[in-house]
Amino acid sequence: MKILIYSYNYWPEPIGIAPLMTDLAEGLAQRGHEVRVVTAVPWYPESKINPEYQGKLYCTEHRNGVKIQRCYVRASTKRNLRNRALFELSFIFFSFFQALWGKRPDVLILTVPGLPVGIPAGILGFLYRCPVILNLQDILPDAAVHVGLLTNQKAIRIFEGLEKFNYGIATKISVIAEGFKDNLLGKGVAEEKIAMIPNWVDVNFIKPLPRENNYFRAENQLEGKFVVLYSGNIALTQGLETVIDAATHLQDIPEIAITIVGEKKALNRLQKYCQERGANNVRLIPFQPREKLPEMLSAADIGLVIQKKNVIAFNMPSKIQVLLSSGRAIIASVPASGTAAKAIRASEGGIVVPPEDPKALAVAIRELYEDPERVKALGQNSRKHAIENYAFDAALDRYEDLFDKVVKH
Repeated sequence: MKILIYSYNYWPEPIGIAPLMTDLAEGLAQRGHEVRVVTAVPWYPESKINPEYQGKLYCTEHRNGVKIQRCYVRASTKRNLRNRALFELSFIFFSFFQALWGKRPDVLILTVPGLPVGIPAGILGFLYRCPVILNLQDILPDAAVHVGLLTNQKAIRIFEGLEKFNYGIATKISVIAEGFKDNLLGKGVAEEKIAMIPNWVDVNFIKPLPRENNYFRAENQLEGKFVVLYSGNIALTQGLETVIDAATHLQDIPEIAITIVGEKKALNRLQKYCQERGANNVRLIPFQPREKLPEMLSAADIGLVIQKKNVIAFNMPSKIQVLLSSGRAIIASVPASGTAAKAIRASEGGIVVPPEDPKALAVAIRELYEDPERVKALGQNSRKHAIENYAFDAALDRYEDLFDKVVKH
């Protein structure tokens, strides 16, 4: 089939939706489909355009069998409603004309975030007379409202209208967790319109590796340490201050090294917080190249998943599948009734503690530090669950089945 993927984010952006959409596009291309991606010039997570793409309105690249059509976006490091609106409007306008520059697709995949891109995608679906599959990675605007990112009532109503519009133009909606499905059913979306396709991980790429001669441990003075690792986005839905506060309760065990890997600007903020709290057992490390991700994850004894109290059914961190595939024991400081907690419990590869509770997190870390056999058993369960439930080939099979259904329909 000819497949058009419409996404804000794509390679070489290191985290979030970009690696997922890159995997999906390249995996489908390897299976013989003709795939093109309409996306922005790289801008995430620093919120500034990569130097080699600055000054470009449009550009086209080919990578691993995928045609990548990029367009300019108005990115800004200053987070406010005006700058976000300018970003959305620039992508809507420029990406629409980029999407017209190519063959008529048999199916269009639109990924959310964000909501406004549903407008050009809906128009393209009509013009091309092709089905539109809406891939939900977050439930918006619920997520933005709950974490306080979106507070303006007029803006909330606009985004709620866009959400309803997106559900309306979609032929099918693929969701990544049961909690997402429940949310949509509660908003009146027909059950037959919803397809459950969990996010995936390449279990042949992300896999357990030896701790000996590990570059990440060697470069960051972590040899001989019990490494507790958080790696990923540092945003309002996480609340990494909880991890730093937990670290202050563990300073009596010098072998425990709390390690946070993220975007440099966000790390600067956390560095100030570490100084305020006197958390000298926390290492703050910039993002690593994607090709080094398996070795970085294998440097950890425990992987962390962190969420705030109000993140329940609208967010499912993609890092869960990655940590499971790496064979790490997991501690999840997340809401007990949320989608993340359900996934961790189902894997039997980790333990769940209350969110925003530094003492509970510190107790869990201490208990696993003192029980290496349990750490080993949890890690083995993690890897087994990832292979059985999140293997990439199984996800591709589900997407191809979905394509067949909507195209024949």
